[in-house]
Amino acid sequence: MAATAFIVLAAGIGSRMASDQPKVLHRAGGRSLLGHVLNAVKALAPAEVCVVVGPDMDAVKAEAETVVPNVRTVIQSERNGTAHAARMAKDALQDFAGTIVVMFGDGPLVRPETLTELVSVIENGADMALVGFEAADPQGYGRFILKDGALTAIREENDASEAERKITLCNSGITAAGADLLWPLLARIGNDNAQGEYYLTDLVELAVADGRQVAHSICSEQEVQGVNSRAQLAEIEARLQDEYREKAMAGGATLIAPQTVFLSHDTTIGRGVVIEPHVVILAGVTIGDGAVVRAFSHLEGAEIGPGCVVGPYARLRPGARLAKGAKVGNFVEIKNADLEQGSKVNHLSYIGDARVGQGANIGAGTITCNYDGFNKHFTDIGKGAFVGSNSALVAPVKIGDGAFVGSGSVVTRDVAEDALTVARGRQEDRPGWSAKFRAIQSKSKKKS
Repeated sequence: MAATAFIVLAAGIGSRMASDQPKVLHRAGGRSLLGHVLNAVKALAPAEVCVVVGPDMDAVKAEAETVVPNVRTVIQSERNGTAHAARMAKDALQDFAGTIVVMFGDGPLVRPETLTELVSVIENGADMALVGFEAADPQGYGRFILKDGALTAIREENDASEAERKITLCNSGITAAGADLLWPLLARIGNDNAQGEYYLTDLVELAVADGRQVAHSICSEQEVQGVNSRAQLAEIEARLQDEYREKAMAGGATLIAPQTVFLSHDTTIGRGVVIEPHVVILAGVTIGDGAVVRAFSHLEGAEIGPGCVVGPYARLRPGARLAKGAKVGNFVEIKNADLEQGSKVNHLSYIGDARVGQGANIGAGTITCNYDGFNKHFTDIGKGAFVGSNSALVAPVKIGDGAFVGSGSVVTRDVAEDALTVARGRQEDRPGWSAKFRAIQSKSKKKS
């Protein structure tokens, strides 16, 4: 494929989203709308990527840079329409002479294959090309007007004749043309319309008037769905989740109740994995072959090794790493901690900023006290160690290999290898005390 550049329009506020956050930063499938678009763009290995943002949109610029580190960003200081926005990229791309694709930043379902096909239309001789789709209900979309198979105009709903409104081939908003054609045509687009804006769709009639060949490619309607409301965002989320679930099951995972399992764009699930109902998996999670994730667990930024069991009702936070066969049970939270092979944290515990050695067993109610109000500290629990229930390990602290910690201990000093530590108040027994106490209380009540 010849050198290609992309202009991604991301300056819109998205007033119908009723949000202080720029529209393209709203998330679906664990990634921003803009992130999805740029990820598709990046798959084509473009020579240049330029994102057009609005004023005070530093967060959009930062998001773009996380996906495409060498991205160029330009500011559309006044929102005067899509063609005006595309013009803003001219200086940034002034040295680029290949094919330029202009697209919107709020269409997260677009596929790299669709963009590749569009560019190939230009490479095969067209001067300009647009992506169209067959709409189930074309109302509200710009219609493609064709003559002998060639695109001659885009007619907006309000300007369309009765016959033109019956056309179902509609404009996706994705346009490609050579730089030598795009920039002069953009400069000629006027704003003589009710909104006083410069529209990208006017490119087609200008190109045709100059005798240029304007062609089109086709994609599915779903693929180019944009997001203009919270309801549409929810529709996009649902479609992405269906895609992720199908991919997981095709790869050999069992999702017992698929519609109740939520995945992220980067979730990696091995063969033979079983995921029970009502599991939420956010970004950065890898699940190894044969692992089981039980119901109502919440995972983010975690690595789960082969044969591990997680949950039910477990929470794995970023930096949780479970080696082969490790177990994390109900009401357990793991954060930034390594559980080595065969280790167990089965009940009602918090393990943060820690290492749990191979085969170690952590009793119910154990807490690693990792935060002193200012800094986080590390807890090192050795291989084969046993920590009794309801223990508090005050970091920084080390429990040696094979050591035992008695139940109810508050451990503030290191425990040697194979040692036993009991750090709690000594039990005191007073025979007959309870009977005497009840007698005193009973006598007191009779007097009153």
